[in-house]
Amino acid sequence: MELKELLMFMTKKGASDLHLKPMRPPLLRIQGRLIPIKANPLMPEDVDRMLEDVLTPTQAKVFETKQSVDIGYGVPGVARFRCNIFLQRGTTAAVFRRVPFEIKDVEELNLPDVIETFTEFPSGLVLVTGPTGSGKSTTLAALIQKISTTRPCHIVTIEDPIEFLFTDDKATISQREVGTDTPTFKEALRNTMRQDPDVIMVGEMRDLDTMSTAITAAETGHLVFSTLHTNSAAQTVDRIIDAYPPDQQEQIRGQLALVLKAIASMNLLESKEGTERLPAVEILINSPKISKHLENGEIKEIAEEMENSVNFYRMQSMNQSLIALLAHNRITYDQACEASW
Repeated sequence: MELKELLMFMTKKGASDLHLKPMRPPLLRIQGRLIPIKANPLMPEDVDRMLEDVLTPTQAKVFETKQSVDIGYGVPGVARFRCNIFLQRGTTAAVFRRVPFEIKDVEELNLPDVIETFTEFPSGLVLVTGPTGSGKSTTLAALIQKISTTRPCHIVTIEDPIEFLFTDDKATISQREVGTDTPTFKEALRNTMRQDPDVIMVGEMRDLDTMSTAITAAETGHLVFSTLHTNSAAQTVDRIIDAYPPDQQEQIRGQLALVLKAIASMNLLESKEGTERLPAVEILINSPKISKHLENGEIKEIAEEMENSVNFYRMQSMNQSLIALLAHNRITYDQACEASW
């Protein structure tokens, strides 16, 4: 069994992920469920053999040192894959996430129309949040592609690893991969300021240094997109503020009130028929009232203001998004209750 064959089979089946683990057959995640392939269990040496040609010498060194490494891998004519190779119980395992060559737009992704307006901000910070596998990277790619086709500007992406491959259109796009083109997110962000960017996309705000540099970039007239692993807009704000020392939290609330433009918090649900996965999306737009709540640390009031601003600012809470899917008969009542918070 060859890795390329497995990745081609995975793509043919429309799976989002491929899991390789010793003593089990390969597993595919299809419509959110892990399903084993009808094959013999993999031996540890089988997994090692499959993965030995995937790693560059530099990546192999990182794996040897840290027992885990993120890489981007492409199969010509099939798809690109984001892969994490790691050790478990002393043996090598890997998970491949499929990244299609084609970048879908907001409409094709069944996302609220208001998300497309995020590309029109001249500057500021836009965050796409949600759990792993909720469509954050796909949504960001749709927004970057939209900017590329409508604005003559310089877009710089900083990713670990590079997932979607963008092509220049009206915009010119520079894609930098952490570990290959730059040592860290923080270093790449600092250098980006000298590269005359208009739009900056940071794959993930993982630590305080990256957060503070991204916020500074947004303050200095750049439009910055990034992601966080949080489940709601209010939780996202809390996560950013809590990352700072207590004596700096009042200052960062003031900065966020000024630079934060929008947050889209995402979740994917299986459709009622089980044929597709549908996005439920919470939308926050930094209106004057939201800005005031941010500055005063009134995080609990944010959710109520979002629900009250559906018509004028086109905001919505996660529950409102779930109710809309339920009203259109796209999901079941039990699914809506399970996804609600």
